[in-house]
Amino acid sequence: VVEGASFIDDLGADSLDTVELVMAFEEEFGVEIPDDAADSILTVGDAVKFIEKAQA
Repeated sequence: VVEGASFIDDLGADSLDTVELVMAFEEEFGVEIPDDAADSILTVGDAVKFIEKAQA
């Protein structure tokens, strides 16, 4: 898995998988991801950047 990997195109996630991923990120990292932000988390790198910013 690389930072530029798309959850949908490269890793085979569907829309339900992406919702579950966002929920898992929230639980694992103790952050809240609003729906509008969740819609913009398309790659592994997007997730890392959002979580790092939310925890700062």
